[in-house]
Amino acid sequence: MTAIQDADLLAYADRLKDKVLVITGGANGIGKQTVLDAAKYGAKIVIGDRDRTGAQDVANAIVRAGGQAYAAACDVTDYAQQTDVFELAMERFGAVDIVVACAGVAELGEFQLVKTDSRGRPIPPNLKTLDIDLIGSLYTAHLAIHYLQLNRRDRSSLKSLVFLGSIASWQAIPGAPMYTASKHALFGVMRSLHPTLRLFNIRVACVQPFFADTQIVPPLVKVFLAGVPLTPVSRVASTILYTASEPSEDTNGCAWALLDDGPVVRVDEGEFKLGIYGVLDARVNALTKGLKGAIYVQRIFQDLFRLLAKPVVILVLCILIALYVRKGL
Repeated sequence: MTAIQDADLLAYADRLKDKVLVITGGANGIGKQTVLDAAKYGAKIVIGDRDRTGAQDVANAIVRAGGQAYAAACDVTDYAQQTDVFELAMERFGAVDIVVACAGVAELGEFQLVKTDSRGRPIPPNLKTLDIDLIGSLYTAHLAIHYLQLNRRDRSSLKSLVFLGSIASWQAIPGAPMYTASKHALFGVMRSLHPTLRLFNIRVACVQPFFADTQIVPPLVKVFLAGVPLTPVSRVASTILYTASEPSEDTNGCAWALLDDGPVVRVDEGEFKLGIYGVLDARVNALTKGLKGAIYVQRIFQDLFRLLAKPVVILVLCILIALYVRKGL
């Protein structure tokens, strides 16, 4: 495994100039930061997002700064809408060079809460999380395989497909089986595609961040993580661009783990079965060891003060306090 420092994450960003980047989920959070950074280096941007207004706002900001960008409404679970996004890129720019499957949601529904119908028979669970995080990303990858090769004049030209995984690609998250399943699966998809895509000189990567401070992380999870350093959104975005633009064949098909607020860790293909679990264990042990430290306490109060400004958190805390008092009585 190799640590990549922040200062090196944009080492190859100049290769993005005039490249066409198609991204799903580019209206907010990690996706938004990714396209804004890519545009600064001259990439041409096409955003597909269910939040059409937000996507257009990002595209407009890029254009005002002198770049080129277009946006389209896109529900990633709708294959036709995703196809329209790629067709928009071909219509406006004539090619697709980098594809980032970034759209995603946190756990939707309660898989482990079994509900029954009027006859007492279990009703199907809500699998929307899998539809968006896994099936939507598979649609993106399928289309990328086609469009990355259209109008390609030089086999050595930059062509990349990047999946946004998660720490859940390695580590199961209790209470989020569908999210965990989708992120485990995306890592497997990347590994499965790598041997064949490399024959066409198409880079493929899976970026796997720890919890980042974005809207996708529910407020209650942020309360649970109070005091634990979250992964900066800017670092995740820079990692996506690094994996897409880094030219070495040796790094094609790697996993890129952002385990906390430390450096990016490149996990090579031969190490998938080895050291990442040890690294995770070491990081967890280090966090546990520091529970009594002054820095940890300071982080707890900083995070809690920030989170307590959210009405939903205040409501839940009041309920918990009321239940505790009632139990005591």
